[in-house]
Amino acid sequence: MTRAFVGVGSNIEPAENVRAALRLLAKDTRVVAVSTVYETEPEERPEQPRYFNCVVEIETEAPPRELKRTLRAIEERLGRVRSDDRYAPRAVDLDLLVYDDVAGQAEGTTLPNPDIVSRPYLAVALAELAPDLTLPGTDVTAAEMAKSLSRRGMRALGEYSAALKREVAHGR
Repeated sequence: MTRAFVGVGSNIEPAENVRAALRLLAKDTRVVAVSTVYETEPEERPEQPRYFNCVVEIETEAPPRELKRTLRAIEERLGRVRSDDRYAPRAVDLDLLVYDDVAGQAEGTTLPNPDIVSRPYLAVALAELAPDLTLPGTDVTAAEMAKSLSRRGMRALGEYSAALKREVAHGR
């Protein structure tokens, strides 16, 4: 089994869609852990609803390309509509962040996901799950990366996060 980390985000009915995405992900992978869910401001579109974001640790036998297809299928099932507008609201966004120790281009995907270094909600959530994880291709740990980023605009959703974590624990 391969250890991987997936970023989960939503700003259209986020409480329902994040929960649904985790349930669907658990059907195709083994969900090991879920980070705290953070409510964050939308990038470049302050008029949009705020996002719910978290990171999920999974174990999978699927190679990166197959895992990405699984993530896209979950997005489509939950109503994700892709457009040229990279800042458009979304029912759910699932991004492969880290896949084992793979660094560089892997089957059409850049790993680790370059957004980790610029999006605190990814770095902080990843560090919560795997603080000592050295990001593949670097000598930087997830905890070091998280410390270097501002948490401005992030709000931890404690009760919601705890409920998701309980669901995952009971689903095992």
